[in-house]
Amino acid sequence: MTTTTAATTTTTTARATATAVTAASNAFVAGHLATATELGERMAEVVHDPDAFVATTTRGFEALADPVYADGSRSVAPGLGPVLGVRLPLMEAANKTFKRGTRRTSTVILLDAMDRLLRHELRELRWFGIWNLERLIATDPERTWQLLRRAAGEADEWITVDTLAHPYGRGILADPRRWAEIEQLAFSPSRWERRLVGSTLATMPHVDRKLGRDPAVVRRGISLVGQLIGDAEPDVQKALSWALRNFAVLDPAPVTAFLEAEAEAARRSDDGGRAWVIRDSLNKLPADSAARLRATVDGIRRRPGAPSTSRAAATAAQFDLTGAAQRPAASTGRNSAP
Repeated sequence: MTTTTAATTTTTTARATATAVTAASNAFVAGHLATATELGERMAEVVHDPDAFVATTTRGFEALADPVYADGSRSVAPGLGPVLGVRLPLMEAANKTFKRGTRRTSTVILLDAMDRLLRHELRELRWFGIWNLERLIATDPERTWQLLRRAAGEADEWITVDTLAHPYGRGILADPRRWAEIEQLAFSPSRWERRLVGSTLATMPHVDRKLGRDPAVVRRGISLVGQLIGDAEPDVQKALSWALRNFAVLDPAPVTAFLEAEAEAARRSDDGGRAWVIRDSLNKLPADSAARLRATVDGIRRRPGAPSTSRAAATAAQFDLTGAAQRPAASTGRNSAP
């Protein structure tokens, strides 16, 4: 068998496998959609009783669990913790029905219920709670924000962090005073709280298509990325490039200027972490700008064990805020998010 034939066979096999996996996933969702919808109705009926609400949600999600999806979730998020494997379309179906059934329910009752979900070890229950905090940030912003802050402090994997980014972004856009709180997270010893900075910035243009796309948000977001670029953690780096790509769609000029300055800094110091973020941010820029920046950082690679070079890390060191923010990526013992 020639190399070309072998490669073609491999590609064909991979496509067939992917098609089969997709078909199985679609069939599973279709077969459980009615159950998920009924679950949302039952959850709405018992939401006033936190114990019954948690029990109903747990049993309902267990009935919707797909072990294949659970294994896949663990593979893309090592260290995920207890997870059932409830596929997102089924969670969304339950949530849609639950929201419809609790339109007139007191915010206090809903917050008590979400508080209980956030304390549960099963990740699907936590994610469901976070989804509903996004709707509650408008009706009881103070208590909702406190629950979000607690959840951020307890987060230990990227799926939960990126789920939190949506209500975090909505909360900041609703009350600009909260910018100060997310700016403080840039100095956190937890790489997950630092990732939340980038994830929140990345999602802002989507959680509110008017406020989140204001030029002032882009400018302030770029400035905040500037505090964290150079972070040694791949989980943080990926969130920063995600934010820059989304900002580039809205206003490419300031993003290009920022990346040009950072590319020169990376070249001068052979800063692989900074260069990685720059390369991963280029696909939303004009082709000529992207090519120029790519050439500037060509050959600059991340080095295992290299420390953070970000301004936030330097500031944290000055105040002796030691911990994960100052440790090299290789010391965390965790695989990074995709």
